[in-house]
Amino acid sequence: MEYQGEAVTIVTAQDQTFELKEDVLNSVLMKHDIKDKKIVVVSVAGAFRKGKSFLLNFLLRYLQAQGSSEWLGEDDKPLKGFSWRGGSERDTTGILIWNQVFPVTLPSGEEIVVLLMDTQGAFDSSSTVKECATVFALSTMLSSIQVYNLSQNIQEDDLQHLELFTEYGRLAMEGNDDKPFQKLMFLVRDWSFPYEAEFGDVGGKIILDRRLEISEKQHPQLQQLRKHIRSCFTDVECFLMPHPGFEVATSPNFDGRLSDIRAEFKDYLQKFVHLLLSSEHVIPKQIGGRDITAKDLINYFKVYVEIFKGGELPEPKSMLNATAEANNLTAAANSKEFYNSEMEKICGGDRPYVNQQTLERHHFEIRQTALQRFTETKKMGNEELEHSFKEKLVKEIDEMYKSFEKFNDGKQIAHAIRTPATLLLLACICYINSTLLRTMGLEAFAVSINLFMVLALVALALWGYTRFTGEAQHIGMAIDHLVNITLNNFIFPSQKQISQAFVRVRNDINPERPPETLSPHSPNSVIRRKAN
Repeated sequence: MEYQGEAVTIVTAQDQTFELKEDVLNSVLMKHDIKDKKIVVVSVAGAFRKGKSFLLNFLLRYLQAQGSSEWLGEDDKPLKGFSWRGGSERDTTGILIWNQVFPVTLPSGEEIVVLLMDTQGAFDSSSTVKECATVFALSTMLSSIQVYNLSQNIQEDDLQHLELFTEYGRLAMEGNDDKPFQKLMFLVRDWSFPYEAEFGDVGGKIILDRRLEISEKQHPQLQQLRKHIRSCFTDVECFLMPHPGFEVATSPNFDGRLSDIRAEFKDYLQKFVHLLLSSEHVIPKQIGGRDITAKDLINYFKVYVEIFKGGELPEPKSMLNATAEANNLTAAANSKEFYNSEMEKICGGDRPYVNQQTLERHHFEIRQTALQRFTETKKMGNEELEHSFKEKLVKEIDEMYKSFEKFNDGKQIAHAIRTPATLLLLACICYINSTLLRTMGLEAFAVSINLFMVLALVALALWGYTRFTGEAQHIGMAIDHLVNITLNNFIFPSQKQISQAFVRVRNDINPERPPETLSPHSPNSVIRRKAN
């Protein structure tokens, strides 16, 4: 069978830089008779050297034959189309498409077109994780049917890779629907356990349900992985394929002839391709719930490639959870740095003392902005992980504020001299009282008062030592604390009582003073009302 058209590269990947060949894409999708038609994009992705291009060429045969019952063709014809070969080295790089689309008539009578996409294999020795993640993410974002090509079984690491790659794509499609992608088809090649689950989609459903089952006994990380996959795709299916035969797997001369392929493989290949591409099963590409036309797809190619090329997304390192934690840590660190730098401008070392209410107002404003910056930073991971980091960020920012608050208080002259002034005042009061008591002949009481005076002077000396040497800070803090207790529980209440007594005496001396001369809200008027 001679094909019309050829495979063309539309996205190149080199040195972790991705470039879109827009002119090539336009030449395929902007043809007059197809640009306004809805488009189905079928992509095959997975690990390298697992037969993705080999499979795509059978999809190509089916579409070329327009679904004819004889679409597999003659037994002695080599398999052509997308570049493929046996062996262990990578053959496909970047993202390729077939440069012709194929018309399909839906049961409703509407004619749409199908585009086939081939992708660079993941995890070869020449590609970084970012290249693998980007190619897989682009493939998933732009396809309506994503075939995830696996070998022998659905392993846990296959699910982890899928989670990482789809999360990378979902992150780029920020703001889209709850389920940003459409159909995911697990294609398990060389399935060796038909006694557990039969070949085809029926056995595939059994295996898929087992692998994606969520139970209370599972680690929360494994539960979250399975929820993530279900939440990313509208439809998830699985198909189990038998082994194509040892001639296919081991012969260096195998060129895709049907005569070299096991009959059982060909039977299930026909079932799989029909399940994927028949008119009743194809799925037109949708984004945001809207059907996409061929010309629309070009714009999404440009936007998505630009996002990955622009470096806005985080670098994927290994599995998603480790990456998500690193993303959140970085975002939190940046927010704390922002808070610290902005508060330094308000009450830093070279700034004067700031009123307490003003400082607190600035704190709440800057904290809100810092939290908003954290929220708006693109991050991987689920909302629960982000919420935990945000809660921790709030606590750390509040702790930083306490440090700024103490530093700002230290700038206030009254606050700075409060402890030594209070201790000196106490020493003076003790000295005066001691002198009076001696004059009155109460020597024993005078000695007791002298003891308090000595304690105040010793505390003053210790406080001065800790302040000027920077040593034994805990002693200085303890003295500050005791002074605060003394002020709040003895001196300030005593001062208030003296003030009230003075007002009462003044009122007794001058009872004719008209009350209206006092402001109704002045402290004296309040005291008078309470006294009355």
